[in-house]
Amino acid sequence: MVTQESGNDGHVVALRSAKLRCFAERKTTSTPAWLVFVVCCQLALTEHAARAEAIHHGQGEMAGEVTDSTVILQSRLTQGNQLVDGDLPGSPGIARFEIATESSFREFRPTGWIEASADVDYIIKTKVEGLEPGTRYFYRLRYGANKQSTQSGRTCSFRTLVGSERGSPVSFVVVTGMNYAFFHYGADGRGRRMYAGPDKHLGYPALATIIEMKPDFFVGTGDNVYYDVPMTTRARTQAELRRKWHEQFVQPRFVDLFSQVPTYWEKDDHDHRFNDCDAHTPVRGGHVTAEDRANPELAGQPSNQLGIRTFWEQVPVVDPRAKERRTYRTHRVSRDLQIWLVEGRDYRSPNEMPDGPQKTLWGKQQMAWLQRTLPASDATFKILISPTPLVGPDSAGKRDSHANIGGFQHEAGEFFAWLTEHGFLDKHFYLVCGDRHWQYHAVHPSGFEEFSCGAICDANSSRAIAPGQPGSTDPEGRVTHKYTQNGQSGGFLKVAITPSGEGSPAQAEFSFHDERGQRLYRERKTAN
Repeated sequence: MVTQESGNDGHVVALRSAKLRCFAERKTTSTPAWLVFVVCCQLALTEHAARAEAIHHGQGEMAGEVTDSTVILQSRLTQGNQLVDGDLPGSPGIARFEIATESSFREFRPTGWIEASADVDYIIKTKVEGLEPGTRYFYRLRYGANKQSTQSGRTCSFRTLVGSERGSPVSFVVVTGMNYAFFHYGADGRGRRMYAGPDKHLGYPALATIIEMKPDFFVGTGDNVYYDVPMTTRARTQAELRRKWHEQFVQPRFVDLFSQVPTYWEKDDHDHRFNDCDAHTPVRGGHVTAEDRANPELAGQPSNQLGIRTFWEQVPVVDPRAKERRTYRTHRVSRDLQIWLVEGRDYRSPNEMPDGPQKTLWGKQQMAWLQRTLPASDATFKILISPTPLVGPDSAGKRDSHANIGGFQHEAGEFFAWLTEHGFLDKHFYLVCGDRHWQYHAVHPSGFEEFSCGAICDANSSRAIAPGQPGSTDPEGRVTHKYTQNGQSGGFLKVAITPSGEGSPAQAEFSFHDERGQRLYRERKTAN
């Protein structure tokens, strides 16, 4: 349905209210009726404007899980645009999205009205269906105290995927490690490696670079927030978890980026429960604080289910109306590209369980889904994006990932063997991962390649662990690195797909950038 709207409904209601008030005022004053009416009208219109202006959407808007015909749109009604005592309070109200193919919104398609309530953190979220493939859409939030008192937000946009039938240039960025506390206050809370630029209040510099690059979409691979940093005040309750997302997304560079670039989200340990967590471990010894000891019932918090529900709530990754909320999925982006986004926390065995055939990070159903959907794809390039590494190397002291000794290496070995058996070495299949705080381009002994995007900011970066390094998961140097990041800096991975045409084959380019956008490394892959 196409709708046109004047936006004057609230003024009409205000004038009706003023008329009723005039009758009441006239009974108690000798002031002329016409003057009372004028004064009451002015008062009513002022009150109407005040009600509308009291409600904000301080975290901006976000489009997620874009397909060739659907999108999930999200916003949050707030009491302002700035943090208050470290949080951004939500506001009750009502809102809807308006979607158009022209930025003028001369004709638009409205969604249904949604109530912003405390039980959903005042978040406005809905899945929109029936869109056209490969189309630029514009959308805005209409919000207010009620349907008669609304205003419009900024104009945002996203582009639907073109789907399997069309070739199209595609670019996207992959990030991890968005550690708000380290960036703003330092790794030790006393300023060590804290960002000190005059643009600090805007947020991570890498986001400004990404905005300039104008990618088609953004992938957050997990550690999008850090519930357990700082450790002494780690988040455990629902309100504390939500606060971490509020402080992150209110930063102006996030608001600007997400107004123009759609998103896909994964979660990892820090935005699930705490460092190297699983669903079973009550709490790691290193995370017990004095407050935990004083309040033992909070020591194991957040719980597994609270971490899962908060992730569903805070980012546009699942349809809020869906009964089954599964966070592993695949998207056919174009004729030449398909991506797989996997879930690494919800189905894993206990980390401390001895490694072997019964231990799994992905779970049986997710593994079966991978082994069903990967062979079914005829996309030129197939990219699996994982919150954690499969190749590495990583530290030998961890048991958290497929790359870790005593972790989930057995499952990784079975997966690489299955890929080899089914000919994926010749099918342009690549791995992209987050979690590790340095960038690398690794080649597994089986021949499969992995690109680690590295932490988004210098303040959260670490020095690389190279193949053959003592104390690593690869002391014998069986993994090959085509690139290992030097020094210690943040940044991101950009992937660009060029379709085939006029006798030239399709290409995929993987490039690493630092937080200021300087390209550090580039690898091009050409289709056979």
